[in-house]
Order: sequence, then C-alpha cells, then structure tokens
Amino acid sequence: MTEEIIIAGFGGQGVLSMGKILAYSGIMQEQEVSWMPSYGPEMRGGTANVTVILSDERISSPILSKFDTAIILNQQSMDKFESAVKAGGLLLYDPHGITKHPTRKDIQIYKIDASEEAAKMGNTKIFNMIVLGAYLKVKPIVKLENVIKGLQKSLPSRHHHLIPENETGIKVGLEMAEKIN
Repeated sequence: MTEEIIIAGFGGQGVLSMGKILAYSGIMQEQEVSWMPSYGPEMRGGTANVTVILSDERISSPILSKFDTAIILNQQSMDKFESAVKAGGLLLYDPHGITKHPTRKDIQIYKIDASEEAAKMGNTKIFNMIVLGAYLKVKPIVKLENVIKGLQKSLPSRHHHLIPENETGIKVGLEMAEKIN
C-alpha cells in the first residue's frame, strides 16, 4: 500500500500540521513516510501545501506530480491541484471560499464543511482536525490511536492541553464527509 497525498490551502489553516500528524501516524504504524512542505514567505495568508507519502515499501522520491488524494482548502489550490489527482483518486475539499467547485468525473469527490462546523463549535482552530477526520473516514489509512500519538509528537508539549479539542475535531470530521460523485 502506498498513499500519495497533497494537502493545500492558505498558511494558517493548519495544512502543514495535518501533513505532519499524518506522517507521524504512519511512523507509529511502522510505515515508510515522506513529509515535504512547501510555502511562501508569508506567515499567514500565503499559499501552503505539503506532500505526504505513506507506504509499506521504501519511498523512492518525495517529488510527485500526481496524487492519490488531494485535500484542498482554497480556490488557488483547487485550480492548481484538481488536475493532479490520479484517475480513480480522491479529492476532499472545504467549500468555504471555493468559487469553482471540482468537476472531474473520473475521481471521487467529497465535500467537508469544516470551516462552518468549527465556527459552530466556537473553535476555528480545530478546522484542520475536522478535515483530517473526514479524510480518515473516507480513507482510513492510519488508525485513530496512531493519529492521537501523531498529535502528541507533532504538538509542542506546551500545547498538549489542546489535544482533547483536536481529538474532538477529528471525531466530528469522521461523521461529516459528504460524497459529491
């Protein structure tokens, strides 16, 4: 099994954190892992994406042009990465700020209203965990207990008090993915 993922959005949406948590989760499952971030010079508001590869076999290169899964959190990323999903692959997106929705018929498309749900919950900081939970509902490539361990490894110890909130976000996301086609 090899899963090649791109997670893309604006800086500040937790794109890199999602990727790091997935990577640590794969390590906890004794998988081969690659985590390769890419972001502009802006701290927040600039574009950011991360490529994550989880595999049972050795990973030959972290550089990819096609992906099994794209998790898209803004229009610029939709424009750039919708066409990069392999035929039969998965595109998961939050519709907030998306003006041109995905149209491909040769991939699975799921929508997750994570930004709206995080706002309803009064905690916009768990937006990315809701998205991560939705992804794991559609493709359970790592076990939930390993995701929690991944959270513990990726968050600095001064933020460990936020793990229960993040875990709640993941569990909410596990219930929310809506299949479009």
